[in-house]
Amino acid sequence: MHETNFPDHWKKIKLSNQDLFSFESGIWKGKKAPFEECAVVRNTNFTSDGYLDLTDVAVLPIEQRYLAKKKLKWGDIVIERSGGGPKQPVGRVVFFNLNDGKYCFSNFTSRLRVIDSDTILPFYLFFYLLYFHDSGQTRQLQQRTTGIRNLMFQDYKDTTIPLPPLPEQRAIAHILHTIQEAKFTRQREIALERERKAALMDYLFSHGTKDEPRKQTEVGEIPESWKMTKLGDLVKLKSGDSRPKDLESNPNAKQPIPVYGGNGILGYTSKKFSDKRHLVIGRVGAYCGCVHIAESPNWITDNALYSEKWFSSEVSLDFLAEQLGHFNLNRFQRRGGQPLVTQSILHQLNIPLPPLLEQNIIANIFQAIDDKIAALEREVELTDELFHAMLEELMTGKRSAVPMIDAEMHI
Repeated sequence: MHETNFPDHWKKIKLSNQDLFSFESGIWKGKKAPFEECAVVRNTNFTSDGYLDLTDVAVLPIEQRYLAKKKLKWGDIVIERSGGGPKQPVGRVVFFNLNDGKYCFSNFTSRLRVIDSDTILPFYLFFYLLYFHDSGQTRQLQQRTTGIRNLMFQDYKDTTIPLPPLPEQRAIAHILHTIQEAKFTRQREIALERERKAALMDYLFSHGTKDEPRKQTEVGEIPESWKMTKLGDLVKLKSGDSRPKDLESNPNAKQPIPVYGGNGILGYTSKKFSDKRHLVIGRVGAYCGCVHIAESPNWITDNALYSEKWFSSEVSLDFLAEQLGHFNLNRFQRRGGQPLVTQSILHQLNIPLPPLLEQNIIANIFQAIDDKIAALEREVELTDELFHAMLEELMTGKRSAVPMIDAEMHI
């Protein structure tokens, strides 16, 4: 356990305090009628931010006799009691922030409910338990049986929780919630930009930029001035080289050169495969058909194809990469033991090609969107770093939230 010197005016409580908290184990599907359908929150619905992802929530028939005490309500905290995998230590928490709908929680989880919200705020408790897991302390409270990690739950309930005065709890929760909302806002903007780019791709690759008449081709309608051409008449694709032995996950002074595989950059090396920018297409595996551009200098592995030779000066690498990505090359994979996209298949691919000037205009439109997405992703990354730094400082009392206290603040 982490030894922390909390501020003198903070109290300490335990999760096992039954006057403040109640726990409930998760629900089994059961076999005794009557049944009632209910959405069941599982480990797969947990996110690293501590909020629920309900895009793939299971709706299951549950025994009615259990539902009353197993339903979730706003302010409940769901704790992961069993899980697996070294990169997913057990003990994650999520905050249930819905006021409607019928939800319960799976047998791999438990529900923690605050009974006395005049003593401890659910939102504050959630953020502390998020910190408790984020700081690695739940690793010391887990055991592995038959490959599954289990939380030693009585030890977890004996966890000491720092208890600032209620106004300070509100201030702490408000600060952390505000930072998270800023991150979520940027993530929503990223999703909208990606939707905008997808819509523009659908339009520009079929209508172009000149509002000209269109003609029918094997790939659908395209502008009259565009030509159909085989990919092999524009570029020769070739497999890359074997993966370098000095591969590092992050760039450094000795290994600054990006290594491109089937799904983009997979690491960094000291070795150089090429000084040129290349079109890169995933060749084998789950990412076959994925399209990227390898900036210079680079190393390209044999899990990918690259543009060894260009046959035409009237084609833009940036345009072609966007167009091929839009084409979904994965659909041309050979079925078998392992997915595979070959040069011979891709070289025969017919693609519509506008004049070079129009290619550049379209590529620049997409590049502007990509630049905006990259800037937003960097903001998300920085905001996330700020959140985790503030989470530790506020929950350990290293930084005081007292200046933020406002009698009208409401969480």
